[in-house]
Amino acid sequence: MLLAQIMSSAAVMICMLVDSIMIGQFLGVDAMAAYGLASPLLFVYTAFGSLVSTGIQVVCSKSITRGDKETTNICYTTAIMLALIVSLASLVVVIVFIDKICVMLGAEEGTEIFQLTKFYLRGFMFGAPAFLLSQILVPFMILSNNRTRLVIAVSLLTVADIVMDIVNVFLMKKGVYGEGFNSVKDGIFGMGFASALSYYVALVVAGIYLLSKKCIYKFVIRKFRLRHCFGLIKSGIPTAVNQLSLSMTTYLINLILLSSGRNEGVAVYSILATIGSICYSIGSGIGTVALELGGVFYVQEDRHSLYELVRVFVKYAVIIDLIVTVIVIGFAGFIMGLFISGTDDPLVLKLGTYALRVYILCLVSSSLNSSFKNYYLGIEKVKLSELVSVLQNFAYVVLAALILNALGGVKAIWFAFVIGETLTVFTIAVIAWVKKKKVVINSEAFSMLDPDFGVDDKDMVSFPISSFEQVREACDEAVDFCRGHGGDEQVCSRLALCIEEMGTNIIKHGFSDGKEHDMQLRVIDKKGSWMIGFMDDCKGFDPIKYRKKHKFDNSYSRLGLKLVFDAATDVKYVNALGLNNLTIML
Repeated sequence: MLLAQIMSSAAVMICMLVDSIMIGQFLGVDAMAAYGLASPLLFVYTAFGSLVSTGIQVVCSKSITRGDKETTNICYTTAIMLALIVSLASLVVVIVFIDKICVMLGAEEGTEIFQLTKFYLRGFMFGAPAFLLSQILVPFMILSNNRTRLVIAVSLLTVADIVMDIVNVFLMKKGVYGEGFNSVKDGIFGMGFASALSYYVALVVAGIYLLSKKCIYKFVIRKFRLRHCFGLIKSGIPTAVNQLSLSMTTYLINLILLSSGRNEGVAVYSILATIGSICYSIGSGIGTVALELGGVFYVQEDRHSLYELVRVFVKYAVIIDLIVTVIVIGFAGFIMGLFISGTDDPLVLKLGTYALRVYILCLVSSSLNSSFKNYYLGIEKVKLSELVSVLQNFAYVVLAALILNALGGVKAIWFAFVIGETLTVFTIAVIAWVKKKKVVINSEAFSMLDPDFGVDDKDMVSFPISSFEQVREACDEAVDFCRGHGGDEQVCSRLALCIEEMGTNIIKHGFSDGKEHDMQLRVIDKKGSWMIGFMDDCKGFDPIKYRKKHKFDNSYSRLGLKLVFDAATDVKYVNALGLNNLTIML
């Protein structure tokens, strides 16, 4: 999941990276500054896409885990319609009011930077529908276990953007766009337009699956629900707060840098934001996985899996980001040289190299913050998630930037990001310590789970199973567990029947392909009812659909499945994240 999610998180930023390199190398510092001024508007678009995408992850990870296909399909249809309506409406608004928008972004009317900002936005806005749809379809691809197709779509998006940017530069250098300033204007328009077209390429790749009969989601216009729009938006608000905070921070720091009278500072910040966004895709990817798995484990009331999830995402965030930090610091001059020509702008290159080495120091803490705030959203700690977003991306950073700019000018301002991210991590730690009433650094403290959450250890038993013999052993131990918790002989016999029949079926049919597989059995005393849960990574098999198809076939080969359904008060099945999840209630 992590590889696919990091790549999809990086998709938007990769296009921005390619655009930045091409603009810096071939269009100059003014064009780079204009690109930086346009960034807050692009972040607003990203904020809306992330809002809906996160809403999907929160709502659908839970509906899929519960086996609620109707809600999942309503969510799917509503999300697509919402993205289309908003993207087309905003396209019209930006095109009509583009002059006023450029002034709001900080470009002085009548200047070259004003014209360049306007032309870039005009080019990019043609991709608004694909830009938003690409973002909201990512969680659906992940939840349907189409990670390979997602990686292919992201890869083609990147290749398409690079190829079209190169073509744009070639046409500009050949004089097709004319000479002088007009050439730069058309060139920066082409950069924006190339990014727009590349999102349509990714959308086509994803659409091949999403429009096929194999797709587990069904787009039906009559399933569009306005109230579900509000539900998706409400669930995604913390992420929108995060993106809007980032947009506001970018806007304010641009103004601080412009107030110093140096366009070079804005250009450097634009480059840093682009490089940083690629690096921060690690934290974003880890955070999205934490959100999706956190939502699944939270619905299952699986306290121990949530502890393990926190431990694992913290480990990955620290290890991967430390490696990336060391690499970026070591190659800072080379990386900055991709964007700025040292012969044409030696002072800007020197400032940029210094700024990058300072800026990248916040990578580890940034990934930790992104992971925690997404995880907290997954376990329905919405207020805490929103607080982390505001502190991380706005409050601490802007306050530090204002103070450092007053004390040390442009060279000092880059430390604001390190200070802001570090203070946010410390704030999360303080909240965890207050909740635990002691200073302790472990996954249990930072999981922020309520003391009464989930099933008590004494009321649950679990078994890893990989053979018929282990099925029989688990069956005997589960019966002893049931008797020890007051279950009568009728309940114990039905429990044994369900475990033996379904466990044997999974080993017989799921493990027969010659590949290594895992199966986990959980039995939980729900105080008045019993829950049996099977999870395996075998080929997808829906026993509920199979039973309906063969409802009137009571032959010996299907008798076991009939007995299980007769014994159970409820049976639910879902294939999520490539895993079969079967829940039987007694």
